[in-house]
Amino acid sequence: MQRLSAILTLFLLILGFSLASPHFLSVNNTLTVLLQTSVIGLLGIGLTMVIITGGIDLSVGSVLALSGVMSALAVRSGIPVVPAMSVGVLTGAACGGFNGIVITKLRIPPFVATLGMMLIARGLALQITGAAPISGLGRAFGQLGNGALFRITETQPNGFPTVIFPGIPYPAILLLIVAIGAAYLLRRRQIGRHIYATGSNEEAARLSGVRTDRTKLYAYTMSGALAGLSGNVLMSRLVTAQPSEGVMYELDAIAAAVIGGASLSGGVGTISGTMIGAFIIGILRNGLNMSGVSAFIQQIVIGFVVIGAVWIDQMRNRN
Repeated sequence: MQRLSAILTLFLLILGFSLASPHFLSVNNTLTVLLQTSVIGLLGIGLTMVIITGGIDLSVGSVLALSGVMSALAVRSGIPVVPAMSVGVLTGAACGGFNGIVITKLRIPPFVATLGMMLIARGLALQITGAAPISGLGRAFGQLGNGALFRITETQPNGFPTVIFPGIPYPAILLLIVAIGAAYLLRRRQIGRHIYATGSNEEAARLSGVRTDRTKLYAYTMSGALAGLSGNVLMSRLVTAQPSEGVMYELDAIAAAVIGGASLSGGVGTISGTMIGAFIIGILRNGLNMSGVSAFIQQIVIGFVVIGAVWIDQMRNRN
């Protein structure tokens, strides 16, 4: 029912904003929604794995910023773009792995452990950069965030290019590939079944032979790695590494997972549901922006949406 209600909500949002503005369903605005949703979607996929285990990760926004900064510093040092971005992903995976070790070995609650990492990662990003953005990263660094597949341009008589078809943004393609891979992992691979078993009943899973600590470590490492990938996408779009980016992104990602049907109690959640939730958040923000609604009101609206989704989850658990 929660998945169906999320799909219905998405359809009603598209219908409502389409009637409110004739430009909402334009090609350019659709591509804008895809770009805006890609970062939240990538973060949401990682958080879905963590939430299914019964945990939470509040550090993904700060890890995003730290990873983007590390990628930019690697580019500035002369490393080619692809290996440099790999540094950012590895930085995110290391932060996620640290979360997993603290949670499984020190037995610190996930909320507290990831809250600590949120402060550590943000502090590192600001300290390394001196709280100043890193610019001058070159055109190649911006290709991931601003490039598009099948883009068609035409040169005018005055020598300036005109975009005939904007193409499919690379971040949207990346989101699709990661979502398919994560869904396959959760549904078809042993580690995916272990993630669901750990979240459903950790003690029963442990007694059945599931290495629950290793499963949690895997989930948090994946969440961190995807936060690092999101950092690359976001900083590439800006062609500048901003150590202050990613603030409150973790809440949007958690909202996407919960709206899509993931249970904060663990054991329940799907990647497809999270993608629906991410597009609900993205379309809601985009439509409210086009309607001239202030960013403060948008926060209020999304806050009520999250409360409603969690309430539906609680009612489902009681039943």
